[in-house]
Amino acid sequence: MWLRLGGDVIIEDLWNHSTENVAELRSLLARGVEAASERQRKDFYEIDGGFRVFYIHLCPNGKVLLLAIWAHDHVQAAASAAAQFRSSAPI
Repeated sequence: MWLRLGGDVIIEDLWNHSTENVAELRSLLARGVEAASERQRKDFYEIDGGFRVFYIHLCPNGKVLLLAIWAHDHVQAAASAAAQFRSSAPI
């Protein structure tokens, strides 16, 4: 799925990632990026930023929740971590 958010995207970073990573996510969303949606959870996406994967939730009010970032090289390990997060963190 192609995901593009116009205007000033509000990103709430739940884990205090670096300002550079948040800026990179904002840039990806502004210009448009391929996003893989979660089958089990509505409005949850993995975004491949090249060197990093961003795991986000799009809120109904338009806010983006940045839930996790992992290095692209460690996608398999991070997928299990994301699955654990999803099963333990109600939103």
